[in-house]
Amino acid sequence: MPERPAPQHPLTDLLKPDEVAGIVGGLSGAAYRWTPHDDVIVWSEAVAAVLGPERLPHAGSGQAYQALIAAGSGLSRAEAVVTAQTPGGLAGLKLFETSYCLAAPPEARPARLWVEDRGVCHLGEDGRIIAVEGVVRRLSIGRPARPAGSLGGIEPQSERQRLSQMVDDRLSQAYRDGSEFGFLLIGIDHLGRLNDLYGFHIGDELVDIVWMRLRAQLAEGQEIARFSGAKFGIVLPRLGPEGLGATQRLLAGVNATPPRTSAGGVAITVSAGGLVAPRHGRSVAEVFSHAQDMLAAARASGSGGLAIYSPGNDRAAERRANLRFADDIISALSENRVTLAFQPIARADSREIALHEALVRIQGRTGRVYDGSSIIPIADRFGLTRLLDRRSLALALAALRADPGLCLSVNVAPGSVHDDVWQRQLEAASAEGLCERLIVELTESASISDLDAMRGRVAWLHGLGCRVAMDDFGVGYTSFRSLRRLGIDVLKIDGSFICAMAQSEDDRHFVRTIVELASKLGIETVAEWVLDEEAARDLAAWGCTYLQGELTGLAAERPLSGRVPEGA
Repeated sequence: MPERPAPQHPLTDLLKPDEVAGIVGGLSGAAYRWTPHDDVIVWSEAVAAVLGPERLPHAGSGQAYQALIAAGSGLSRAEAVVTAQTPGGLAGLKLFETSYCLAAPPEARPARLWVEDRGVCHLGEDGRIIAVEGVVRRLSIGRPARPAGSLGGIEPQSERQRLSQMVDDRLSQAYRDGSEFGFLLIGIDHLGRLNDLYGFHIGDELVDIVWMRLRAQLAEGQEIARFSGAKFGIVLPRLGPEGLGATQRLLAGVNATPPRTSAGGVAITVSAGGLVAPRHGRSVAEVFSHAQDMLAAARASGSGGLAIYSPGNDRAAERRANLRFADDIISALSENRVTLAFQPIARADSREIALHEALVRIQGRTGRVYDGSSIIPIADRFGLTRLLDRRSLALALAALRADPGLCLSVNVAPGSVHDDVWQRQLEAASAEGLCERLIVELTESASISDLDAMRGRVAWLHGLGCRVAMDDFGVGYTSFRSLRRLGIDVLKIDGSFICAMAQSEDDRHFVRTIVELASKLGIETVAEWVLDEEAARDLAAWGCTYLQGELTGLAAERPLSGRVPEGA
C-alpha cells in the first residue's frame, strides 16, 4: 500500500529559517545558540543591530558575553538557565526569561543597553545543559526607570502622569464592560537609609535594578510606570482566582536575591500595597490614595510585605481627621490658643513641691481642650513639633518671669534642641537668669541619632544654667551608658512601670534597679504616674528623688506651692 502524503494545512506549515529571522529581527531581536561544553555562541545576522558593533568582539563566547553584563542589573543568562522552570509535558527542556544591562566594552563609548533574554535550554539524560537557544531583544538605552533616551517608543515614562493615564484608561474600560483590574504600588524599603550608606549613585542603580526585575516578571497586558522616587505602579488587567494575593511572586522576584551594584551586593526589600478597581477605587486619586495607605500598612507590619485594601482597613477617614487636627494645631499657634498646664513634682522624702512640669494644651476651634497625648503624635507626623516646642518654651519662660519663685521643666523633642529659633529663645532667657530655674526634658521614647552631637548640646544647656532630664525612661532607646555620656541630671521613669508595681514583681524590681543605678551615677530620679501611698513609700525607701502623679497633684491652670500631705 503506498504511503499517504502528510496532510497540508496552513497552521501546520513550518516557517522557513529566513522568515523566522525576519520575525525575530522585526522585534529588534537576535537569535542565538550557546553550547556550554565549548562556550561558543552563534548568533543570527541581527546581532550587530541589537548589541551594537562595539560589543560584537565580546559576543562570541559565554564567558566574554557574561563580562558585559552590568553587576546587579538582573540575572545573567547563565543564572537564569540554572533557575529556569521545566514546562509540563516537555521532558529535557527548561524555559527561562531574564532582563539585564549590557555595559559597553572599555574601548567603546559608555552606553548602557538594557535587553530582554528569553529562550529554552536543552538537557541531556544526566540533567546537564547541552545547548541554550533563545532571543535577545532590545528594551532601552540609558536608564530604564527614567526618560533618558527611549528607543522605539518602548522606554517607560517616569512621570506619574503616564501612570495616571494608564489607570484612568482602565477605569473607563471597566465602567464600559463591567470588568475589574488590580493595581499595585511597589516601593523600595528604606531607600533613604541606603542612600546614606552607599551614596545616591548606588541608590539610582538599585531603582533601575528593581524596575527591571519587576518588568521582567510582568505578563502580557500588565503595565508598569514610575509613581515617584522609589515607587512603581503596576496595572494588572486580568486577575486570576487568587486575585492580588498571587502578585506576591512579584515581590519574591525582587526580594529573593540581593542585587549586585557597582559597590557590590546590597540587601534590599520591596513592599507593596494593592487594591481591586473600580470595586475599591472609583477614580485615579482614590486608587492612588488607597494604594499608598496599603503600602504604608505593609511596611508597618515588616519590610517586604504585601497589604491588600478592603473596606475594613480604610484609612481615608483617619487621614482626614488627622489633617483637620493638624490644621487646628497650626491655627491654634497663630491664634494664641496654645496654653500650658502645670503639674506639681514633689520631693519623695518631704512631699514639698519642688517644681512643676509645663504641659502643652491646645484649645480646638470647638472649644475642646487637647492634651499632649493627642497633640504630640499628630505634630510629629505633620512636622509641627518644632513649632510647638518653640511656643511651649516661650510660655514657660513667660511663667518664670511672672513668678520668681517658680521652677519648671519643659519638654522638647531631641530634634528641636538643634533648632536655631529655640536656641535663641534659651540664650535670651539665660541672659535674664531664668535658665537656673528651668529643666529641659528630652523625650527618651524618641531616638537620638547622634549621641555625640546631643552630648555637645547638653553641655551647651548646662552652660546656660539649665538642668537636663531624660523623660519616659525605660520605653525608648537610651541606655545607662548613654546617660553617662550625655551628662543627664534627672531621670524620669516612665509611669507605665510605676503604676504596675503593685501587680508586677518584675516591674518593682525594674524600677528599684533604675533608682539605685541612677543614684550611684549621681542622677536624680522622678517617678511618674504615682497613684498611691504604698508606691510612694517604696520609691522613697529606694532613694527616688521626686514623685509626680495623681498622688501629688494633677495638672492645673496655675502652679501650686507648699507641701503635699501624705494620703492626699
